[in-house]
Amino acid sequence: MRMTNVHIYRPSKTAMQSGRAKARTWVLEYDPSAPKVIDPLMGWVGSSNTQTQVRLRFSSREAAIAYAERNGLTYECHEPLGRRVRPKSYADNFAFDRRV
Repeated sequence: MRMTNVHIYRPSKTAMQSGRAKARTWVLEYDPSAPKVIDPLMGWVGSSNTQTQVRLRFSSREAAIAYAERNGLTYECHEPLGRRVRPKSYADNFAFDRRV
């Protein structure tokens, strides 16, 4: 039996989001087990591996790890980077000694 590798991570918010509501979930993604091939006639890229299309969402990291262990998957967990908040003042936009 071949072990399947998965990655567990918390995605960052997209540029189109102003809030972080959908960035609070954890995602489990499968590694590609087959290489992508180019169709000689149409030039489309495809693969025989359908697991790369699966993205499972979990409410917590522990739930994602429990799912991976329950199904015999080898997992790699990536911790999210910390968010840096730089306090700014609206008045700083109009300061005389502002750096351009």
